[in-house]
Amino acid sequence: MWVYRAAVNDGGSQTSATGGPNELSAGLAAATAAVTAWAGGSIIAKGIDMGGLAVAVYRFWMFAALISAWMAWRGNPVTTRILRRSMWGGIALGADVAFFFSAIKLTNVVNATLIGSLQPVVVGVVAARFFGESIRGRDALWSAAALAGVVGVVLASSGTPEWSVEGDLLAVAAMFAWSAYFVFSKNSKSHLTSMEYTAGTAIWTAAINTPLAIAFGQDLSVPSATNLFWLAVMVVVAGTIGHLLMNWALVRIPLWVGSTFTLFIPVAASLLAWIFLGESLSLAQVASMALVLVALVVIVRGQATAATNVRPDRGQVSRRLRPG
Repeated sequence: MWVYRAAVNDGGSQTSATGGPNELSAGLAAATAAVTAWAGGSIIAKGIDMGGLAVAVYRFWMFAALISAWMAWRGNPVTTRILRRSMWGGIALGADVAFFFSAIKLTNVVNATLIGSLQPVVVGVVAARFFGESIRGRDALWSAAALAGVVGVVLASSGTPEWSVEGDLLAVAAMFAWSAYFVFSKNSKSHLTSMEYTAGTAIWTAAINTPLAIAFGQDLSVPSATNLFWLAVMVVVAGTIGHLLMNWALVRIPLWVGSTFTLFIPVAASLLAWIFLGESLSLAQVASMALVLVALVVIVRGQATAATNVRPDRGQVSRRLRPG
């Protein structure tokens, strides 16, 4: 993850990342609620009696309709400019959603979310190449430790009934797609507000997953009342609450704190899966998960410390990443 000392508000301007103590406390509370909502979204997706791609289609068309209606009511409807500027991020997010929602149906929640939590390592490599951030030897060692922890979690899960190698491989693909989404998201800030980008990528994600669901023979008929209810809950919890609260928090807390908070997602998801879905959680999984989270926290904190010594011009997005 890239670390900047400023965050972007919905108007696209740079603002201070931290305010007074009260604003900082409120931002931390909002970030905690946001990542917990995202973890809850994984549990809801697991429990909905529909195929993974079908869940993605309905979830994102519903979310796209909701946020588009909100923008139109505010006098800023979705335009072709928004769709064009959000295309690459939408393609990456669409791939991530297709892979992750399919993975969550095949493997256990712990593996799917933990593999996804390796995203800061991948993005850190991209940041070193395009953003001038150096990767120190210590960070490389902690990256290896994180990878070892993930291997430990996967091996510890291999004997459980919820595990599948296909699901884990889909989770790895989702992690790389999510990393690409971060690249394009960071680049979008000079063209779109957060609300515009969120709406555009939601539409692209729904549009990409619809033909995929049809091609793989998933049932796209109108869901049952129960499934529609949980899809609506998922839209509100993972979509509206998760994204809006995190966007609100990021103008009140340092950005690296917000990115570090995302490491709480696999912890919350695994605990929620253990409580509500009855998924097993062995001591070996817990120990391996702790290793992954400790390693990633050290890496992200190390990047944040290094970023405070980087000249402002080093934090600008490289033109080599700018599509179109």
